[in-house]
Amino acid sequence: MAALSGLLVVSLEQAVAAPYCSSRLADAGARVIKVERAEGDFARGYDTAARGLSSYFVWLNRGKQSLVADLKAPADAALLHRLLARADVFIQNLAPGAAGRAGFGSEALRARHPRLITVDISGYGESGEYASMKAYDLLVQAESGLAMVTGRPEGPGRVGVSACDIACGMAAHAGVLEALIERGATGRGKGIAVSLFDGMADWMNVPLLYFEGTGKAPERMGLAHPSICPYGAFPLADGALVLISIQNEREWAEFCAVFLEEPDLPRRAGFETNVIRVTNRAMVDAHVAAAFARLDREQAAAKLRAANTAFGFVNDVAAFARHPALRRATVATPNGPVRIAAPPVRSSDGAPELGPVPAIGEHSAAIRREFAG
Repeated sequence: MAALSGLLVVSLEQAVAAPYCSSRLADAGARVIKVERAEGDFARGYDTAARGLSSYFVWLNRGKQSLVADLKAPADAALLHRLLARADVFIQNLAPGAAGRAGFGSEALRARHPRLITVDISGYGESGEYASMKAYDLLVQAESGLAMVTGRPEGPGRVGVSACDIACGMAAHAGVLEALIERGATGRGKGIAVSLFDGMADWMNVPLLYFEGTGKAPERMGLAHPSICPYGAFPLADGALVLISIQNEREWAEFCAVFLEEPDLPRRAGFETNVIRVTNRAMVDAHVAAAFARLDREQAAAKLRAANTAFGFVNDVAAFARHPALRRATVATPNGPVRIAAPPVRSSDGAPELGPVPAIGEHSAAIRREFAG
């Protein structure tokens, strides 16, 4: 039996952060009823890459039931209240205050249903001058400082996936699981609130602590590390890029002896310790780059393995799609099966069965009958 089998999750959700949280609950066996507007979650329209469906929506909405409802309509509001009377978890990421104005404020719901766990997902929290700001992923990447520590020296860059949404969704998922464990002991639910900004602020602790300890923000280094050298990407003779990571002086000595074939290099001025190498980064990187430029991908991999050096190739998405470490799973959609990257957690019980992606309102009639007044 799946870990969360028998639990009912009701989610007023759209976009990425809340659907990420609820999709993981669905993967674990919870029944997730996704409440959508008549036009559906707007993430359904982000693209048509997955068999004519949105890649975002297929990724984040497997295993859910879709209920189309209008919370401003008294009959639909009453239906949602009947759902919540039997629910274990309620998730919402409407604009701050919107759920409360519609009669679904978390505190009031928990007063009526003490075992209910409520999850409020927002951009910047429910109070303060930013509470009313619209908050999409890239906006929060900018506001949180993430964009300013990402990219090349010439300017800030966007992380190429929805990092702030995902950080928030992951934190919300962990919070729900902790609340379920606590409810098992106390019999009472609780309220959880997570914002996109807080989720990324947690991830930004190292740049924050570095800045407050040194007075300087970490520099944008592209595919390099601001405080370790050599740690970066180097071009090969065949045009590929290989990224290496030297973590300590023992690894540096072995890299010099085996890969560079210069066992005396760690004693040469400018190459002795990591702190000295960082100060002389341009010289060190140029010296290392000259060795890589003589090798192709296969030759470089063989020498790096022999030197016990950590490395990885800078792959494009096409190479990622063929990567030997990539595990796949198949989800059913209204337009046919789609292969996705498999969920990251592997269990001794075997891979979880991923439920299908719902069409808009696919389960409306059945849910209305089941929860009829």
